[in-house]
Amino acid sequence: MSYTTKAAPQKKESVKKFVHLLKEYPIIAAVNMENLPAKQLQHIRQVLRGKVELVMTKRRLMKLAIEQCKQEKPGLEKIETQLKGMPALLFTKDNPFTLYKTIKKNKSKAPARAGQIAPSEIIVPAGPTGFLPGPIIGELGALGIKSKVDQGKITIVQDSVVCKEGQVISAPLAAMLTRLNINPMEVGLDITAVYEKGTIFDKKVLDIDEEQFNKNLQQAIRWGMNLSVETAFPTKENRELLIQKAYRDAKGLALECAIYNKEVIEELLAKAYRQGKTLQP
Repeated sequence: MSYTTKAAPQKKESVKKFVHLLKEYPIIAAVNMENLPAKQLQHIRQVLRGKVELVMTKRRLMKLAIEQCKQEKPGLEKIETQLKGMPALLFTKDNPFTLYKTIKKNKSKAPARAGQIAPSEIIVPAGPTGFLPGPIIGELGALGIKSKVDQGKITIVQDSVVCKEGQVISAPLAAMLTRLNINPMEVGLDITAVYEKGTIFDKKVLDIDEEQFNKNLQQAIRWGMNLSVETAFPTKENRELLIQKAYRDAKGLALECAIYNKEVIEELLAKAYRQGKTLQP
């Protein structure tokens, strides 16, 4: 006698719902909801309401839905590797960078707990602490943190990388970070990657430092302006500068070669007078 198993109706409906969303939305983000408190999740849902669909189900069902859509959306299967921790999918018509910025803005810092995975490199910065000399010097040393006694207090000598991204945070390290008031964890949705038109953007690409980006953009504008002026390449942005530069260069040439015109005649006479004075006995 042979037996066959049938998928539960609710599982079929779940896959069907995901297939519909995967086909409808151009931007699909994989998120990790591990260690996300219910209160924080409720707040995020309110922030995203009307702009983003946040849907959870079993990882296996998500993969089944992705499998059904990968021919219509080439490259979508790559997002399977980004389904980490307690995975969910975000669906939106916003661009990936706006989505990441919105999610990041709604994160809050939290202390580390033993057994958690470091979301990024954890650094203990150099500088004074409020600790008095004692056994803590050995505890810091055991974690690879160099310290010394300075003016009766312990000072950390140099910046120390105590945990790399993706590594497990040990109990001694978690306790020490709490004592140092370093909160390396972030409470909120963790976007691991975003899919758009066959391209997968990981969070390192999406996480733009806007202040540094603006500085780089301003620097590029200055360099471009300087280059166009130096090479005399006229544009509507630099034409006044080019005319001013041409005037200064022409005036300098006239003074150097004693070419008489109304613009430089007074300066030429003054120059001739000074030269004449030096010839007097």
